[in-house]
Amino acid sequence: MERAGEDELLTSVADGVGRLTLNRPEALNAITHGMVLGIRDALDRWRDDPEVSLVLLDGIGDRGLSAGGDIRALHANALAGRNDLTRRFWYDEYELCALIDEYPKPFISIMDGITMGGGVGASAHASIRIVTERSRVAMPETRIGFNPDVGATYLLARAPGELGTYLALNAATMTASDALACGFADYYVPSDRLPHLYQALGERADPGSPAEIILLFDETPPPSELLARRDWIDRCYSADSVADILERLGSESDRDAGQAANDLTRLSPLGLTVSLAALRSARQLDTLRASLEQEYRVSSWLADQPDWIEGIRAQVIDKDRKPRWMPSTLATVPANVSNVALNHQPPRH
Repeated sequence: MERAGEDELLTSVADGVGRLTLNRPEALNAITHGMVLGIRDALDRWRDDPEVSLVLLDGIGDRGLSAGGDIRALHANALAGRNDLTRRFWYDEYELCALIDEYPKPFISIMDGITMGGGVGASAHASIRIVTERSRVAMPETRIGFNPDVGATYLLARAPGELGTYLALNAATMTASDALACGFADYYVPSDRLPHLYQALGERADPGSPAEIILLFDETPPPSELLARRDWIDRCYSADSVADILERLGSESDRDAGQAANDLTRLSPLGLTVSLAALRSARQLDTLRASLEQEYRVSSWLADQPDWIEGIRAQVIDKDRKPRWMPSTLATVPANVSNVALNHQPPRH
C-alpha cells in the first residue's frame, strides 16, 4: 500500500507539538491504509526527536474525528478476491493501536464529533483522550456482520458491568459522558475551547505536564444516560449467549430494553455470536496487544464469511438496510463457530 498523500494526513511540528490531522472531510476522515502508515511513520520519527515533546491527533472539519476505516476500499478488496490486502491493512492498523498505547511521549487525542470504528482505534488508546459535547463514540461493526476490533474489545471488556457487552453487540453510540464512564475518554472539554487548549499546549512552561494544562479547560459533563440504564443492561447482557440475552430483554418492561432486543434481531447472527465470544475472552486477556492479536484472528476469519461483504453492501454501498444474513437465525449458527474464529490462524505478515 502507498503512503497517505498530503491531502489525507497532515503532519507538522511547532512549539514542541507533533500534530497529526486526519484530512478526508468528504469521507468523514475515514482512515485509509496510507493514513495508518503515515501516522506510524510520523510517530517513529518523533519518538526520539527533541523538538517533539507531545503528540496531538485531531481531524479536519467539525463533523468528527473519524467515522472509521475506509470500508468502501475493503469492500472493493473483497469483490476483487483480495482479502489479503484487507488483512494487511488490519495488521498494520492494529500494530498502530499498540504503538499509540505504548508511545513514550504524551499522546493527546481529540475525539470531537463522530469517533467510530477505526477512529476509536486511533484515539482511544492515547495517553490523554478528550471528548466534547459533540462527541459520538461507537464501535458499529456488528451492523455490517463484523466484530469490534482496533483494540475495542480490550476497552469494552473493562467497562462497568455489562455496558461493554451492550455497546459491542448493539453497536450503540456513546455520548461524551458515556465514553468517560466506560473508559474510552479522560477529559471533557467544550468544543469552543479547543483552539485555546491547542494554544496553551504550545505555550506550556513545563513540557511534561500536558494533563495539568488540560485540567484548566476540563469541565464536568452531564450525567451519563448509559449508566442510568445499567440495571437492565447488567441483568440481560450477563447471559451466556445472544439467544439468552434476547430472552432476558423480552422479559423486561423498560422500553429501551425492548428497543435493544429489536436492534439485535436485525443484526448478523454470526457476527453477534462471534463478537460476544471475543468480548468475553478479552476479559481474560491482560494486555491490549493480546486483545489485538485475538481480534486479528477473528477479523481475518470473518473477512472470508459472506456476512461481512453483505453487511457492507446493505449499510454502505446500496444502503437498502436489508442484509441477507447467512446463517439467517441464531438457531442455525454452528455451535463451534466461536472457537473456530477465536483460534483461526491467518497468514503471517
